Amino acid sequence: MYGRDPWGGPLEIAADSATDDDRSRNLQDYDRAALSRPLDETQQSWLLGPGEQKKKRYVDLGCIIVSRKIFIWTVGTILAAGLLAGFITLIVKTVPRHHHKPPPPDNYTLALNKALMFFNAQRFFIHWMIVIDELEYDLKEAGKLPKHNNVSWRGNSCVNDGEPDTLFKDLSGGYYDAGDAIKFNFPQAFAMTMLSWSVIEYKGKFEAAGELNHVKDIIKWGTDYFLKTFNHTADTIDRIVSQVGKGDTTSETENDHYCWMRPEDIDYDRPVEECHSCSDLAAEMAASLASASIVFKDNKAYSQKLVHGAKTLFKFSRDQRGRYSNGNEAAKFYNSTGYYDEFVWGAAWLYYATGNNSYLQLATHPGIAKNAGAFWGGPYYGVLSWENKLAGAQVLLSRLRLFLSPGYPYEEILKTYHNQTSIFMCSFLPYYTSFNRTRGGLIQLNHGNPQPLQYAVNAAFLATLFSDYMKAADTPGWYCGPRFYSTDILRNFAETQINYILGKNPRKMSYVVGFGNHYPKHVHHRGASIPKNKVKYSCKGGWKWRDTSKPNPNTIVGAMVAGPDKHDGFRDVRSNYNYTEPTLAGNAGLVAALVALSGEKTAGIDKNTIFSAVPPMFPTPPPPPAPWKP
Repeated sequence: MYGRDPWGGPLEIAADSATDDDRSRNLQDYDRAALSRPLDETQQSWLLGPGEQKKKRYVDLGCIIVSRKIFIWTVGTILAAGLLAGFITLIVKTVPRHHHKPPPPDNYTLALNKALMFFNAQRFFIHWMIVIDELEYDLKEAGKLPKHNNVSWRGNSCVNDGEPDTLFKDLSGGYYDAGDAIKFNFPQAFAMTMLSWSVIEYKGKFEAAGELNHVKDIIKWGTDYFLKTFNHTADTIDRIVSQVGKGDTTSETENDHYCWMRPEDIDYDRPVEECHSCSDLAAEMAASLASASIVFKDNKAYSQKLVHGAKTLFKFSRDQRGRYSNGNEAAKFYNSTGYYDEFVWGAAWLYYATGNNSYLQLATHPGIAKNAGAFWGGPYYGVLSWENKLAGAQVLLSRLRLFLSPGYPYEEILKTYHNQTSIFMCSFLPYYTSFNRTRGGLIQLNHGNPQPLQYAVNAAFLATLFSDYMKAADTPGWYCGPRFYSTDILRNFAETQINYILGKNPRKMSYVVGFGNHYPKHVHHRGASIPKNKVKYSCKGGWKWRDTSKPNPNTIVGAMVAGPDKHDGFRDVRSNYNYTEPTLAGNAGLVAALVALSGEKTAGIDKNTIFSAVPPMFPTPPPPPAPWKP
């Protein structure tokens, strides 16, 4: 039989001539041949019925195909983990919780809380105000006192300070300097600058101690007063106030040193001292306002007000050269020996506050640095105090080199400041003999003269701060000659000095009033030594309280007294101010040192806030070398 092949040829279909047996035998041969080789899944599906289908080895999840076994294990693990987590959560929520109390504050934090209280006692009271979130609230009108008011024996005093019908008709506010009622603007400005510096560097630590609003309130109380002591709205001035009150101890006329009265009872005249050539005072006040402007940078209006005042004061300091204490009463108490250190100090702070390179140029001017004593030593080299700010300025400008490195044309003098800082840090170490120490370990930065503690606390602050600078710059230490010292050595020095002041000394006495159980009870302080008993004691009537051997009726908490002598000796007598009188400048240094040492060692400094106003650094390349001449 032939059929038509669709491709054009004949298609032959053979006749079915095979028998059934032959056909059966052939099929069995085909089955054996098929079974002799493996079948794929499709072929197996042909052979197996619906109930005999093989389980799939993979699971199609749409976006990905995974092994069925892995998929089952994964889902099972997730479900088991969820059940376990739920079980653990149930146990945690049902089991009673034991709240662990935070560790108690360290001694430095406890002492810091007290040291700040001293400034409350020194306030020139009109009425209490407190700064909260940069807003002022008049607490007298509200009938409440701020929580930091610990001075129940103080009240309104000297509310009429000033010169009627003049620019300085209202000089209320500010702080009394020490155990008297005089307002010396030179050490007061230094105290405010030190407090502002400590807040800028260690804001987080103040916050952790619960004292940030308090210390900012203290600073603002001082800067508000300074704005009254010159025409802060003007760009150019010709005078500023240097002192309110009189302290002539040789006169029998009523004044702030001859009389022993509560400030609230003062009824004698308090003269105002003006100066027209006072570069040191004006530059220090400029530093105080400039540094405070960084503290209050979030209050833009007030910060700008402080910056403008600082510029005006610094211009006056440069235009009207002279020492503020030249030929007046201040020379007996806070004599200034020069003003170039204040030029460097004030210019550095104005640079940080404004970012204006003209201030940095001045702070790094070789002539000014030379006149400030930056290139030579001396018995007091590296000693920061209300009188000499060079050491502080050198540390402050070393910060700029460590973190921003402005390069030419500032690098040469900045490097000098940095090197000199390293040198006087070496002088603080016990391995060197620049300064003696008492047997108890107190460094004698004023070479055995009275009132040593104010210098020791400033050195402790600088040492801790410079150590923190190096750590923040990933610098493990520094060289003193051929020897390398780690940053921890500086912190150890600071701790030994502050520990001595807090009671780790041969007398086992804390020189901070109210800290510990054994501290001075006869502090040289008029307000603390006279009881608040509704009796007004006259100028001489208060002498009996000055001369009594009884302890003070009022505890001036946080006051750091002048300190022991060079043999670790101390006389707790009210009549000897060289042992028992506290000061604003001394307590400001104490606050700075305590906050630097407080809390966790790893907390460190606030690296960036001080640079808020400083523009990005694009160093100017040095000039090309002179052309070669054969």
